[in-house]
Amino acid sequence: MEYFMQDAVRDLEPHALWSYFSDLSAIPRESGNEEGVRQYLLSFAKEHDLTSIVEEVGNVIIKKPAAKGFEGRPSVALQGHMDMVCVKTENSTHNFETDPIRLVRDGDWIKAKDTSLGADNGIAVALILEILADKDAKHGPLEAIFTVAEETGLAGAFGIEKKNIDSRFLINLDSEEEGVFYIGCAGGVGTNAYMDVLWEETPSHHQGFELSVSGLKGGHSGAEIHTQRANAIKLAARILTQLDEWRVFKAAGGSKRNVIPSSATVGFSIPKEEEHRLYELVATTLKEVKGEFEVADPNISIEVTKVETPKRSVVANTLFDALYAAPHGVDAMSMSIEGIVETSTNLAILSLDEEGFYVSASHRSSILSARDDVARRFATIFKLAGARTKHSGAYPSWTPNVHSPLAALAAKAWKEFTEEDAKVTAIHAGLECGIINSRVSGMDSVSFGPDMEEVHSTKERVSISSTRRISEFTRYLLETIR
Repeated sequence: MEYFMQDAVRDLEPHALWSYFSDLSAIPRESGNEEGVRQYLLSFAKEHDLTSIVEEVGNVIIKKPAAKGFEGRPSVALQGHMDMVCVKTENSTHNFETDPIRLVRDGDWIKAKDTSLGADNGIAVALILEILADKDAKHGPLEAIFTVAEETGLAGAFGIEKKNIDSRFLINLDSEEEGVFYIGCAGGVGTNAYMDVLWEETPSHHQGFELSVSGLKGGHSGAEIHTQRANAIKLAARILTQLDEWRVFKAAGGSKRNVIPSSATVGFSIPKEEEHRLYELVATTLKEVKGEFEVADPNISIEVTKVETPKRSVVANTLFDALYAAPHGVDAMSMSIEGIVETSTNLAILSLDEEGFYVSASHRSSILSARDDVARRFATIFKLAGARTKHSGAYPSWTPNVHSPLAALAAKAWKEFTEEDAKVTAIHAGLECGIINSRVSGMDSVSFGPDMEEVHSTKERVSISSTRRISEFTRYLLETIR
């Protein structure tokens, strides 16, 4: 199948890279829906006469022989993930199961129209394909590892089959700051809470209202958690827990476990005589949070509107007390790596259906005992409120190896390529390297990538000039690895 190259990237260099990225943008690839990308990758391999493997979990591995004269070089794996986080603006009609991502150029940035962009990690996939397709690229044996379901639990990395991997050097291209080379990352685990409800007749003296929190930045729960942005679910709970008598008939906030909630809506009823106090409470709270988040999240909007009073509703005081009290944000900073978050929680999702409330959170830490401790603390609060809780999706941290030969090679190559020192550090966001290292013994990994901002949000963007430099640098690094 041929894809139409979008105008936003038509004249950009490297042309092949942006052509592949445009193709990927036309293929639905939300986590769990990677079949279209998988078939695209297999067709690519066939077109370029390259060996391809599909692993049981759905990963695709493509192998390319060494360039002439580089046969004696060590094999290197280039790695990225197929899936993307799919979020859209409140008014968008975009269908992520069928519609292409519409690319927009804004100066040096490529972004998307009303949706997340998918540069995380489509840029990595495009960059790797560009190198695989180039018959003049200079490198030893290459393996391209394209994993599935990275954004929803790293299932692809956990499903890597050692028998398919020859390389013991792994270059992960899932990082977002040019010139920064990661040699470690946090581990993570999720917590889900479930609270059954009893739907009852709404008191006759109640009036229905809808509380809407919007305009927040949101963003990646690992990469942006240290920015102290507001959480829409927490703000809604902050208001509702100040009411004396109230009942809920609707609750929805957040979209993905690894995305800071940028919006939330709660439908509730209160005694009719409390209407004036409600408006005053919302106005006061908005003024307070505007001051508190003036720098981190300046465009917060909180609105309350009168709606038709529902026939049925539920008592939800204890659940919203738990939401208000539950951990969210930075829990501890690293004592060993300056400026790096050690432990954090993202209170990510709230919903209400006929059965009850559902709450989901993710917890990250470079220290696994601290990861599990904050997860247990979070769960305990909801248990006290009467909810059932379950932990899931645990993955290990990637312990920094300060003696990594590959990191040393990459830092040396960066200095030669740019005449600037590389920053070698760890990241709070989760990367697949730690899991792949545990699956393939003896693997030495490093992660880097071009400048990207606001990933996992509708403001996600990737730098055009930085992408070109990272493409050129990756080729240079591959040429120097011996």
